[in-house]
Amino acid sequence: QVQLLESGGGWVQAGGSLRVSCVASGRTFSINAMGWFRQAPGKEREFVAAISGSATNTAYTEHVKGRFTISRDNAKNTVYLQMNSLKPEDTAVYYCAAGRSSGSYYVTPTTIEEYNYWGQGTQVTVSS
Repeated sequence: QVQLLESGGGWVQAGGSLRVSCVASGRTFSINAMGWFRQAPGKEREFVAAISGSATNTAYTEHVKGRFTISRDNAKNTVYLQMNSLKPEDTAVYYCAAGRSSGSYYVTPTTIEEYNYWGQGTQVTVSS
């Protein structure tokens, strides 16, 4: 099994920045792509960003392109999401996700079904 633990959420004013982190433990050798999703109150969980196992490829939802950056440090089993120019609509619980290795280390999954492990989430609140 793999355990994911997020940290770094909090409160920030619109226009500000936050960085959330996610550390993986357990059978980390089985991890391939990693991603971030978010869920706002009353809404479904949605894709935010993904990074391939090779750390060379990334994908973003249009809502965050140019503002958020996903990165990973495989030596530390950690994935990061740097969030700049935050907007009130970015307010949500942010979840880290990891997919099991299954072939290419260059894929960047964007759907919930493609991920096997999930963290507990960290709250990000952006005030106007």
